[in-house]
Amino acid sequence: MRGSVRLGLCAIVVSGSLCAPVAAQQARYAESGGYGGGLIEYLVTGHAGGGGRGWPQRAAAQQRVAAYSGELLPAEPEPFQAAPPQQAYGVPQADPTRIAREVGPEYRRQEVAFAGPQRPGTIVIDTAVKHLYLVQPGQRALRYGIGVGRPGFAWSGLKTVTRKAEWPDWTPPAEMLARRPDLPRHMAGGPDNPLGARALYLGSSLYRIHGTNEPGTIGQSVSSGCIRMMNEDVMDLYDRVPVGARVEVL
Repeated sequence: MRGSVRLGLCAIVVSGSLCAPVAAQQARYAESGGYGGGLIEYLVTGHAGGGGRGWPQRAAAQQRVAAYSGELLPAEPEPFQAAPPQQAYGVPQADPTRIAREVGPEYRRQEVAFAGPQRPGTIVIDTAVKHLYLVQPGQRALRYGIGVGRPGFAWSGLKTVTRKAEWPDWTPPAEMLARRPDLPRHMAGGPDNPLGARALYLGSSLYRIHGTNEPGTIGQSVSSGCIRMMNEDVMDLYDRVPVGARVEVL
């Protein structure tokens, strides 16, 4: 009798141990959608099932492809930051208040026909059209552009070149200082000097033919009576005209 009881208990234990795995597998099968998980369920459903122990998947960051380049870019691009404006290195910026007026072609030095009665070597100054002529043989003349006296300071007459100077000093006359007390009493010759590179003094008057460090005033009525020329022009005239040359101001 006791042997029969022990034999029956063993059969029950063995039967329970065999049935428990089968029941657990059936429950997992039902929960996973009926495909058993693993590779078969991943191929059918797109996920592994089986409590996360199926076919491994890699989480991929969202990406997009730039047009025509094939380059992968982040889904959320960094905010665009405009580059700072480029500035020319070592290039001085023009000050619009100091831009000189360009000298017109009619005031450039050139050889022209001249029908006047003056002899070669005579300087003829036409203040109305702002031209200075150095008469040449064969009814020709070298013509230069000039600046002349402003209204109230124009003059005409016959003069003679009595002295010439290179890079002349400037001592404003008393009449000019009375009008412009801010002017210096004396200025040594040089590039900043208002008389420019050369000066031809006219008789015993206060007038001169001289250069200028303001070439934009050529063709204008701006001086106190002196005749202004561009520095390169007055240097050319200086080398051609001797002391004693006749000057006619029209």
